[in-house]
Amino acid sequence: LFAMASALAAKMGFNSLLRKQARNFNVRICTMESDMEFSCEVKWKGKDLFDLVCRTLGLRETWFFGLRYNIKETVAWLKMDKRVLDQEVPKEEPITLHFLAKFYPENAEEELVQDITQHLFFLQVKRKILEEEIHCPPEASVLLASYAVHAKYGDYDPNVHKPGFLAEEELLPKRVINLYQMTAEMWEERITACYAEHRGRTRDEAEMEYLKIAQDLDMYGINYFLIRNKKGTDLLLGVDALGLHIYEPDNRLTPKCSFPWNEIRNISYSDKEFTIKPLDKKTNVFKFNSSRLRVNKLILQLCIGNHDLFMRRRRVDSLEVQQMKAQAREERARKQVERQRLQREKQLREEAERARDELERRLIQLQDEAHMANEALLRSEQTADLLAEKAQIAEEEAKLLAQKAAEAETEMQRIKVTAIRGQEERRLMEQKMLEAEMLALKMAEESERRAKEAEQLKQDLQEARESERRAKHKLLEITSRAVHTSPGLPPDSMPPDLSFSRENLSFDFKDTDMKRLSMEIEKEKVEYMEKSKHLQEQLNELKTEIESLKLKERETPLDIIHNQNTEQGTSKQSNFKKVFGSRQKSDYFYPLR
Repeated sequence: LFAMASALAAKMGFNSLLRKQARNFNVRICTMESDMEFSCEVKWKGKDLFDLVCRTLGLRETWFFGLRYNIKETVAWLKMDKRVLDQEVPKEEPITLHFLAKFYPENAEEELVQDITQHLFFLQVKRKILEEEIHCPPEASVLLASYAVHAKYGDYDPNVHKPGFLAEEELLPKRVINLYQMTAEMWEERITACYAEHRGRTRDEAEMEYLKIAQDLDMYGINYFLIRNKKGTDLLLGVDALGLHIYEPDNRLTPKCSFPWNEIRNISYSDKEFTIKPLDKKTNVFKFNSSRLRVNKLILQLCIGNHDLFMRRRRVDSLEVQQMKAQAREERARKQVERQRLQREKQLREEAERARDELERRLIQLQDEAHMANEALLRSEQTADLLAEKAQIAEEEAKLLAQKAAEAETEMQRIKVTAIRGQEERRLMEQKMLEAEMLALKMAEESERRAKEAEQLKQDLQEARESERRAKHKLLEITSRAVHTSPGLPPDSMPPDLSFSRENLSFDFKDTDMKRLSMEIEKEKVEYMEKSKHLQEQLNELKTEIESLKLKERETPLDIIHNQNTEQGTSKQSNFKKVFGSRQKSDYFYPLR
């Protein structure tokens, strides 16, 4: 019956009445990362739902954010002091609301305390740049993309982040991609080159660097509204953290005139007419008309909120903010100590790996030396065998010569005995004896020469055996050294310089360490200006690299205006330098009615 009654009421347009009669209603909250659903009571006000979302996210810097919904071709923000169902929220359930930053800080590094606040701003600003709601020059787009990649992937590692790892990432506005004759690989190469220079930063530091660059863009943090002046001329009204600005419809970068918050005495509207009264009564009152009453209400909400934050920044921080900043400093100090500890551990691990690689290299070298020694030993053994064979042959030849010498001596004795038989025979025998003596002398000399050769061969054999013995001894020494230097041995056999103790990796958080970290943080503040100079040089270098590939005919009007402002030296801060520089501190405390 209830379902039938709900269907009938939906047809008759009584959905809001049924919501009020029901006890609960469902709400879907869309953040930049994910969606959340809540069941809310009918009596809940906007603040009850907003506080629930902030508690779920762990967010304490709630004054920057709000719940936005779409209504009749425009947007509206949920009012905190009214019941949710009494406002013009969408009628379909679950009710869809977007949790977004409503107000932007003047200086993100000084004002944003929590990491979750910084992360939400980073995601929202990144989305606005990619969707071209914030105009960003090409060189700044490349640098911002490199910080976005670092925030997602951490430190650059060429072994992990190989060419093509950014192929599926959306990092640059389509306007920038179409403006140059560059392929996706060329863009990735330039982004990766910048990304590699950010080594050593954490995700939070990369996101903060992204915001520090983005907050200097001309359209950062500005809400634009179409208006008309008394003469009926179409203009744009810009509302941001510094004041109100009037733009030409086709130029959202350079305001025609500006009204800083400390120079505005009163802001009011009557129906569709909006009035800005300057603090200086001699200055003319500025009046304009908007398209509808709902837009005037939205403009007034943004003016009041931005003015309150403008005055709040110029007063002493509240106790809650002081506590948050103190906790943030302690957390950053703790993370810094932890990061240094991890860095030392990483360095020790890298040194150990290098030592292991050196030992492995040394082991391979020793193995090569041992292999060469084995080959030398084998050659020595072959040489020794050959020399032994030659010595044996020489010895046999010497024995044969000795035997022939003995036979010649016997023959000589026999001839002497036979020589006495006759005078003639004696003469002949004497002649033969002389010849035999000569032959015996020659054979004796030959035998002596052969004996010397055999002795020399014996000495060569002895030297070969001594060389074999030395080669075996050298091989034994090389094998012994290789065993002692092998990485597979037990820990007690490792060299003393490679042993590590867990006691070296323990740290005491002493006051001196905290003071030293505080001094390092102060030193980083002093180095900020140098980093800013380096950042500008890096942007100029990127712009010079890609300027030759730029297609002039694809430049949008905002690109042309940005280039003209750059050539003239006009920036977002210079528009207010004269105004804010001439004001006294007492001027900041005029109330906004």
